[in-house]
Amino acid sequence: MKKIGLFFGSFNPIHIGHLILANYILENSDMDELWFVVSPQNPFKDKKSLLKDHNRLDMVQLAIKNYPNMRASSVEFSLPKPSYTIDTLTYLHEKYPDYSFALIMGEDNLNGLAKWKNSENLIANHQIIVYPRAFEGEKKDHEYLQHENISLIQAPVIEISATEIRNMIKAGKNVRPMLPAEVFEYLDGSAFYK
Repeated sequence: MKKIGLFFGSFNPIHIGHLILANYILENSDMDELWFVVSPQNPFKDKKSLLKDHNRLDMVQLAIKNYPNMRASSVEFSLPKPSYTIDTLTYLHEKYPDYSFALIMGEDNLNGLAKWKNSENLIANHQIIVYPRAFEGEKKDHEYLQHENISLIQAPVIEISATEIRNMIKAGKNVRPMLPAEVFEYLDGSAFYK
């Protein structure tokens, strides 16, 4: 059975931190592939700062073109909005019955996991790989990390955020080192984030 890691996000834009993390997980887990699931609308995020879905998907495809075990997924584009992880996983299990799917999430998301739609079902029926993140707020010893389906992977902590990149672009600052070259070229000369 093929094992797929699902890395959900707005990828607004995708940056080198995403790629470093994705590559680390592929190299240090039993995942066969990692799919970047581009989310059209996160129920917890304001939609007005998002680039159009196809622009963000284009950037992910450009960023991963040299990584054979990474894929860009637009699966949530055709599902009801807002997108909920449990609904996407249910759909993927039906579409790909011979694949097993693991959810990849940042440690900061554990604080709000209980608020996710059908979170108990999500935890009980899916492997969840948690990567460390630097974040503001209380860092807790999560009872979730005791669950057999949840594992903390010691990936490098990358302190680059898409919000910071968007703010730098708006301010006319150089973001070239923070983005895959193809993504920088895609954004450079466009009006995106300005």
